[in-house]
Amino acid sequence: MAGDVELVQVIRGDRVESVHRGHAVICDGAGQVLEAWGNGAAVIYPRSSCKMIQALPLLESGAGRDLTDRHLALACASHRGAPIHTDLARSWLADMGMDDDDLRCGVHAPNDADAAAALIRADEAPCQVHNNCSGKHCGFLMFGAHLGAGPEYVEPDHPVQRAVRAAFEEMTGMESPGYGIDGCSAPNFATRIDALAAAMGRFARPGGDARGTAMRRLTAAMARHPELVSGEGGACTDLMRAMGGKGAVKTGAEGVFIAILPELDRGVAVKCSDGATRAAEAVIATLLMRLGALDAEAPVARRLTHGPITNRRGIETGHLEVTLG
Repeated sequence: MAGDVELVQVIRGDRVESVHRGHAVICDGAGQVLEAWGNGAAVIYPRSSCKMIQALPLLESGAGRDLTDRHLALACASHRGAPIHTDLARSWLADMGMDDDDLRCGVHAPNDADAAAALIRADEAPCQVHNNCSGKHCGFLMFGAHLGAGPEYVEPDHPVQRAVRAAFEEMTGMESPGYGIDGCSAPNFATRIDALAAAMGRFARPGGDARGTAMRRLTAAMARHPELVSGEGGACTDLMRAMGGKGAVKTGAEGVFIAILPELDRGVAVKCSDGATRAAEAVIATLLMRLGALDAEAPVARRLTHGPITNRRGIETGHLEVTLG
């Protein structure tokens, strides 16, 4: 990607074996850029890192007024399909008088090893609730029902997605130059990385209007229920637990990561050009430490920013070094 810089080195022995390049931006609550690495004007797909923006219309419309924090955390989640996730998704659907067939996210096996093994032992196939985006889609269904709109809520011209795009452009402060179709079949609107960081900054400094209330609720729900946002062993879950409620973080596919830090009045966005998750995790953890939101001694901080990298026998063969060139 044009203008990217070195962010992370992968060291094996005494040599740099690989380099991850990309972009990172820190904004304040007004959306002003405070620090940047690489090209803040680079246009990216935020992928799942923007699920809290996609959930805004659900709350602003009043459709989700009675949802609990657990529902809202699941709406922002890229979960692992463990029972804690699928049971909540199923009950949410049932409360709406719907079932798995109403979802449009598609089927994949649970990313949670125990849940996947349980399906195999029971000789059962996975369902759409196992999809890591099923919570977001439950929110789309609820909002669509509130609008009285049709069932194909992932279509770009559907009222649900028109409202999502409007919220996305308002939060990022720019017109999206287009969209791609995400892994869960919903449109994912492109934006500049500095605009994505600005949106997260605005989440960190919500106003007193309906949108501010919605932003505050979504951020708090994620911070209070990190186990629902990812799952055991997931970077989002482990980082938010280590942060002790100081904010919310969210990964996205292809090397994207964001942070919302209300206590520090900061929003962060990271994009690794090669799409490497390990690099995005290393950079977001480093920036969280730099900002004082994450203790450098926390096990997750060491794990994500350094490693070590081990082989099949458990022998340490290398490590990561975040350079933020």
